[in-house]
Amino acid sequence: MGQLDNKTALVTGASTGIGLAIARRFAAEGATVYLTGRREAELAAAVEQVGSRGIGVRGDVSKLDDLDRLFAEITERSGRLDIVVANAGLGDFGPLGEITEEEYDHTTSVNLKGTVFTVQKALPLLSAGASVILLSSSAALRGVPGLGVYAATKAAIRSLARTWATELAGRGIRVNALTPGPVTTPGADELRAAYPQVDQAFAQTGGAGPTPLGRVGRPEEVAATALYLAGDQSSFTTGAELLVDGGLTQL
Repeated sequence: MGQLDNKTALVTGASTGIGLAIARRFAAEGATVYLTGRREAELAAAVEQVGSRGIGVRGDVSKLDDLDRLFAEITERSGRLDIVVANAGLGDFGPLGEITEEEYDHTTSVNLKGTVFTVQKALPLLSAGASVILLSSSAALRGVPGLGVYAATKAAIRSLARTWATELAGRGIRVNALTPGPVTTPGADELRAAYPQVDQAFAQTGGAGPTPLGRVGRPEEVAATALYLAGDQSSFTTGAELLVDGGLTQL
């Protein structure tokens, strides 16, 4: 028996990286998993990896019409959600003085607006005792030069976990923040390729890696913590922030 048998989950930004690892782990534990992503080909490949328990719905979390279409499909096919993982996110590199309005809007619309309305539109479907997991980032705790806007959105997400945990406690719904450190993902690799200054910026704050454990993390390690937050083993955990960062922000 799996830890998530008969559960229905949504994982946004699940085409690659951490989101895909979470979707794969949830499905392996018995959940039906809805995956979202903006790019059709990558989403289809992700659903194939997840297997028969995966259902792909293409869409952009920053577009409310796409979210409405997503939740209409979940309502029609499943009628409820037991787990929501608001993972979709991105970041642009821009030190103060070089931040553009386009980059600001791009980052905040996906990371913050997308998270807010993903969870808000999921509310009618959330079962009693449901788990909501919001993906933050260790960048919000470190002051990395050039990642100010990205880090601010991730700090806001951690704050939302506290507020929503209070607001939804009466329904028995738990809300927690999951905060990865440096993890090997296609998104992180793309950011470094586009902005070579990122590695230098991390070096100014002690480096992105190795962490005190001597390496960066794997998406599957973040997924294991997401499984804990999604299942019954965390039934007395809400409003919390769980760090999966190899000790980077603590040691």
